[in-house]
Amino acid sequence: MTDKFFVDTNILVYSRDASEPEKQVRALAWLKYLWESQNGRLSFQVLQEYYSTVTTKLRPGMAAPSAREDVQALFAWKPIPVGAEVVKGAWFIQDRYNLSWWDALIVSAAQIGGCVYLLTEDLSDGQAIGSLQVLNPFRRSPELIGSQS
Repeated sequence: MTDKFFVDTNILVYSRDASEPEKQVRALAWLKYLWESQNGRLSFQVLQEYYSTVTTKLRPGMAAPSAREDVQALFAWKPIPVGAEVVKGAWFIQDRYNLSWWDALIVSAAQIGGCVYLLTEDLSDGQAIGSLQVLNPFRRSPELIGSQS
């Protein structure tokens, strides 16, 4: 399967959050699948949110050098910069789908990145936003999605 999956911040954070063991297992399964299939995408917004969350909000938090290693590894997923194209797309998405500004930025980046799926728990599982399909990674497994394509 070559469909691209845009990964929202919460999947990355839960992969490091031992206080949510069930979500951590599912997040790690998705990340393993995406690394192996080389179909993961994200944006610099996601990387910024991830770094901030794991170093300042998780208890216990990650040490900055470890979080920086994670971010640097994820550069391999060719993060989408949040520039004029993403912002303009987000305005349209925000107005058309009545999404929060931050969710609209995520959706816009996913669309610009050519993604088919958006992995997030912040939007409705199965929701279609243009050609992008929202998948809740804590309700669906990568094996089931991979067998549909």
